[in-house]
Amino acid sequence: MTLIRSILLMVWMWSCVLIVGTLGAPFVFLSPLGGARVMKAWAKAMRFGTKWIGGITYEVRGLEHLPEGPIMIASKHQSVLDTIMPTLFTNMPVYVLKQELLNLPIFGWYCRKAGLIAIDRSGHMSALKALVAQAKERMDQGRPIIIFPEGTRQMIGSAPDYKPGVAAIYMLLGVPCVPLALNTGTSWPAKGMWRRPGKVVFEFLPVIPPGLKRGPFMELLESRIEGASLALLEEHVAKQALQRQRRSDASSGGDVSYSSSSDGSTSDSKSSSKSDGDSDWGTSKHGDSDGGDGGGGGD
Repeated sequence: MTLIRSILLMVWMWSCVLIVGTLGAPFVFLSPLGGARVMKAWAKAMRFGTKWIGGITYEVRGLEHLPEGPIMIASKHQSVLDTIMPTLFTNMPVYVLKQELLNLPIFGWYCRKAGLIAIDRSGHMSALKALVAQAKERMDQGRPIIIFPEGTRQMIGSAPDYKPGVAAIYMLLGVPCVPLALNTGTSWPAKGMWRRPGKVVFEFLPVIPPGLKRGPFMELLESRIEGASLALLEEHVAKQALQRQRRSDASSGGDVSYSSSSDGSTSDSKSSSKSDGDSDWGTSKHGDSDGGDGGGGGD
């Protein structure tokens, strides 16, 4: 069943690129932000598919850490989902992506029209200056910049590989940086075709103010993202273990139910517990929502 879900979800994703991209083309010419709005529509279509085909839902935490004004969001990168879902809960985000993605049919054209920023990783300082100039222009429009410090998707368990370019961008932009932790690789891994049902979590962390030197900034950014992402992974593993225990108890005819605490521990009781919300896209108990205005892109 997982294999069938995985294949159907991939078919859905590329079908959405073709259908939404074709139908949305006229809107690109009607508004300067038309491309970003079409990409938001694509993200909504993907949200529908990931939920009803793949059985993948999501939760957002820490929205209170997003300050007003220009910001850079530095995100862990484990999955294609990282370049889709933030489109739905941030304000028309501008992703920094690989130059090669602009060559993809339809998708690459929309990346350009949506104002996403491609970086030529062989261009060194000249490419960096061009990126910063574009980023400042987008931030003047009230759009946050989303960058993946590791440059590409990483499998869960891989050693952190933070590139120094993120520190240069942070220092040149002179704006607050909000770290973003996640565990999306648990359902949609960086490599392979398997897509596993479950809830993935995006968690915004306390802001890093502008003005730090390269070394302290990199150390703080990596420690926050990696520490929080590891905690989300451990939380996911604990929930999976709890669900397996429930199924085991149900199959054996037991009447003991279990609840999960915020630190991943479990306890038993004689009364049944409510679902943890894996089948719902709504607001989480942390007060964070899965909605919002935005446009997006991917890598």
